[in-house]
Amino acid sequence: MQTELSKKLGVEHAVFGFTPFPAVAAAISRAGGFGVLGAVRYTAPGDLKRDLDWLDAHADGRPYGLDVVMPAKKVEGVTEADVEAMIPEGHRQFVRDTLAQYGVPELAEGEASGWRITGWMEQVARTQLDVAFDYPIKLLANALGSPPADVVARAHDRGVRVAALAGSARHARKHQEAGIDIVVAQGYEAGGHTGEIATMVLTPEIVEAVDPLPVLAAGGIGSGQQAAAALTLGAQGVWLGSLWLTTTEADLHAPALTRKLLAAGSGDTVRSRALTGKPARQLRTEWTDAWDDPAGPGTLPMPLQGLLVAEAVSRIQKYEVEPLLGTPVGQIVGRMSSERSVQAVFDDLTRGFEKAVDRINRIAGRSGQS
Repeated sequence: MQTELSKKLGVEHAVFGFTPFPAVAAAISRAGGFGVLGAVRYTAPGDLKRDLDWLDAHADGRPYGLDVVMPAKKVEGVTEADVEAMIPEGHRQFVRDTLAQYGVPELAEGEASGWRITGWMEQVARTQLDVAFDYPIKLLANALGSPPADVVARAHDRGVRVAALAGSARHARKHQEAGIDIVVAQGYEAGGHTGEIATMVLTPEIVEAVDPLPVLAAGGIGSGQQAAAALTLGAQGVWLGSLWLTTTEADLHAPALTRKLLAAGSGDTVRSRALTGKPARQLRTEWTDAWDDPAGPGTLPMPLQGLLVAEAVSRIQKYEVEPLLGTPVGQIVGRMSSERSVQAVFDDLTRGFEKAVDRINRIAGRSGQS
């Protein structure tokens, strides 16, 4: 699965794997893809440094990258405490009542509430970059639009390519104007924050809109046949995230969540604002249903919602309260029916890709060519 972009980056397969787990990112790179570590959960620079140390030591010299969540526009003088103060008491009470309804235990006294979705904040994201640029990362991806101009320039000065996710051709053109090197066309089917346009429609629109910039297709891709389809639409690679959640290298810390993912079908996800305040595709649970219920208070805008539910999500995950237990995941979850190693996933992807190429060659009357 080689393309012009994968050759430039020095990877065997044009498969870019986004994951919050260093072990998965390293395994993706070792398997011939391009591992991308998600940084949003790292609020302490030391934690990110520790995991980048590990990733760098276990990638076997293969290229890897980092994904941050950073707004293009800076908000001056706003602290996390300022944002916390904006959360209405009625919403806090709704969280308490919902957790009590399902008997979710409190955290132990003095126990940290787990990671908080604060990577969107200017100061947090910049400390992540201060750490990351000390490592030989080859790609910096931003999930929240184009990074600020000085960040793009800083990356380019270090020979690091910059990618940004887009849910429409209009967004993609803005990325191109901002000096982005790679656009990730993220379709409606994808896990996490998504737009309204399906991958099959979105990918060729963005390819045409930003030509000659390389485009990666994301959303609803979990097989080699689907990867081949993305390349025929003009993409120079695929961006996969959900598929790695049930790999043996992933560390979800929740066997019940793994079971739910393995049992889920492609219709068992929902785009909900329950997690961050922006529409994000995730497993449908009684937690998402509660927030989407018109009888409830409704979700808050980003980042208030993420801060509001951070401790609740940590408690649900720690105690594995199955009715409420979920995670961002795309519609491709229906294909994630068994735990496999990252290498086994790549073996399946490459076999499927070869079959798809052979099928197209036969249709085109070029049997035996590939």
